[in-house]
Amino acid sequence: MELDQLRHFLKVAARGNFTHAANEIGVSQSALSRSIARLEEELGQPVFERQTRKVVLSDTGRILLARAERILALVDDLNREIHDDGRTGRIRVAAIPTIAPYFLPVVLRDFSHSYPEASVIVQEDTTELLLKRLSEGEIDVAILARPIDAKHLQVEDLFEEELFLVLSAEHPLCAKKRIHITDLELVPFVLLGEAHCLTGNIRQFCEQRSICPVSVERTSQLASVQELVSLNHGVSLIPAMARILDTSSRRVYRSLVGIRPTRTIVLVWNPYRFQTRLIEAFKRHLQRYKRQGRVESSPGQH
Repeated sequence: MELDQLRHFLKVAARGNFTHAANEIGVSQSALSRSIARLEEELGQPVFERQTRKVVLSDTGRILLARAERILALVDDLNREIHDDGRTGRIRVAAIPTIAPYFLPVVLRDFSHSYPEASVIVQEDTTELLLKRLSEGEIDVAILARPIDAKHLQVEDLFEEELFLVLSAEHPLCAKKRIHITDLELVPFVLLGEAHCLTGNIRQFCEQRSICPVSVERTSQLASVQELVSLNHGVSLIPAMARILDTSSRRVYRSLVGIRPTRTIVLVWNPYRFQTRLIEAFKRHLQRYKRQGRVESSPGQH
């Protein structure tokens, strides 16, 4: 039994489809099928049940799944420990879409100055999928936002940032010097899809103040939310890190009066996987933002 066969098996099991798994691995579908066939021949049992449009694990496959994950995790950790010089190597970093394009460029630029020989691979996805990849050892650290339901994972708060109200420059609320959350009770909101935790942050803040935000449109990208706001489709709440990078004159950002909505940015990792000295250095680099805060000041209102 070869390690590549186990890796191929795990990828097919995760994707439920030979074509998708082959594309992600970078091999032909026929080569992947032969690899799985050899594995099944050695075990004397099928590891998948072939259905019309997908494959599912057989009884043998379910037994193999946990063992294969454990074997490959041990091998990966062994290789990392042997080659751990604290300067070179690979770090797999992930973040959610409302953090990755705004915060990671600064983090990675500063880290690369101190560790120029390190290779940093970046992934971007929703919280649920990134937590799963952390548990499975597919990524080393993730930068997410609370709330986090992470069994067996280590979660450390980094900093808290304000969520700013964003409006079209022509919106009637722009004339008000002070905007309260109650002013938004009947105002339509543009939000991200439910898979994004920012939407949960916004809803929780509003509901705690007996306000139910009326969502008129949903999108998958924060930049699209901002553009729809510019077109007067509604208002929204935007993280400070995204506000700082917004230079458009078509949008106005305002702090709400009273208790302001915020979100907490966290660092998450799997304490059961070997942490190389390079990964520990990257974690220390991120912890600098815990001491100083990422979002300190904002440019003038547009």
